[in-house]
Amino acid sequence: MTRLGFGGFIAPHHPIGEHPTLQLQRDLELAQHLDRLGFDEFWCGEHHSTGWEMIASPELFLAAAGERTHRIKLGTGVVSLPYHHPFNVAQRIVQLDHMTRGRVILGTGPGALPSDAHMLGIDPMVQRDRQDEALGVIQRLLRGEPRFTHESDWFTLRDARLQLLPLQEDLPLAVASMVSPSGMTLAGKYGTGVLSIGSMSTAGLQALPTQWSFAEDAAARNGQTVDRKNWRIVMSWHIAETREQARQEAKNGLFRWHNEYTVGTLMRPGSEPFKSPDHAVEEMTDVGGASVIGTPDDLVAAVRGMMDVTGGFGTVIGFAHDWANREATLRSWDLVARYVIPEINGMLDGYRESQRHVIENRESFDRAGAAVMSKIMENERAVAALSETSDAKAAMPAHHAPDLRPEAESKEDASGG
Repeated sequence: MTRLGFGGFIAPHHPIGEHPTLQLQRDLELAQHLDRLGFDEFWCGEHHSTGWEMIASPELFLAAAGERTHRIKLGTGVVSLPYHHPFNVAQRIVQLDHMTRGRVILGTGPGALPSDAHMLGIDPMVQRDRQDEALGVIQRLLRGEPRFTHESDWFTLRDARLQLLPLQEDLPLAVASMVSPSGMTLAGKYGTGVLSIGSMSTAGLQALPTQWSFAEDAAARNGQTVDRKNWRIVMSWHIAETREQARQEAKNGLFRWHNEYTVGTLMRPGSEPFKSPDHAVEEMTDVGGASVIGTPDDLVAAVRGMMDVTGGFGTVIGFAHDWANREATLRSWDLVARYVIPEINGMLDGYRESQRHVIENRESFDRAGAAVMSKIMENERAVAALSETSDAKAAMPAHHAPDLRPEAESKEDASGG
């Protein structure tokens, strides 16, 4: 059975009002929490506006996270390539790979927020082409190709070559994919992994069944290969012991997040404000599985459903948010680690088979009591001690006397033998 990876992703999405320094510290604590729980990956985004998404440098953040964690992979989710000189991106990610002892994944994108591109004077119409061009250059630099020159209308390289290569022999790359085919096509062109962020929306979910074919087609055209194990699907969830508890914990934060951020700040086309927190929960738990507000069993069913819809992928990434308070949020991730991950990956199958075997083959083990008794009967002192124990039991009131007889003898007496 192929193991499904599990990870967490912070954009982040933090409501305005909390101390920014404490928000950053709590995001780092979440990375530590997921590392302790055994999650496989932790992703961090790059944004420069909106007030809610306040991490400007995923590399800086992940460097700090790398010092606080031990085994979890650390991914940039994502570096917006049109905002940076490709040589500097390559150098920073190589340094981060060494500082984290080879735990880095370089995720890239064209830039998600139009307000970011506007501040930097970048025409949104050129962002995807610039990501394409930059990714090709970065890939050549990370491979340690001989010195090369590259002339562009937005950056220049002359006799360029990295003086330090990644610690990982083949540093993993991933491309962000929303609803359009561009992300998947770019991943196929360069043979990278994919981070499907659009899967959190209804439109994104509807596009998933055909998305992977775009990557495969582009890979075939460019002499590359793509592997579903490098496809990461982002989902949103809040998990509690009961559905009612999960809904009560998440509804107010979910209501604020959607109405104040998604509708009020981003003004996403087609997004309408929720009428109430209860309405928010009802709507968000009825989008086909991208958002789960419920129990571990609900999330297990949603993940399995997502695997059926997509035809298979390598890692499911939980989108971190502030729908619930801090304690409930950390407990949600804990429940995923304790119950969802082992269930999805078949870690409990051996336990269940062993339990069934013992129950269904009880007659094979009943001789154990008889074997113990036979050894006792071979020893005079042991027989005497057993007799004294039986006499003591007989002198006790019936409701106080422990049953010290072998199981086989007790069954015989109970039947009147």
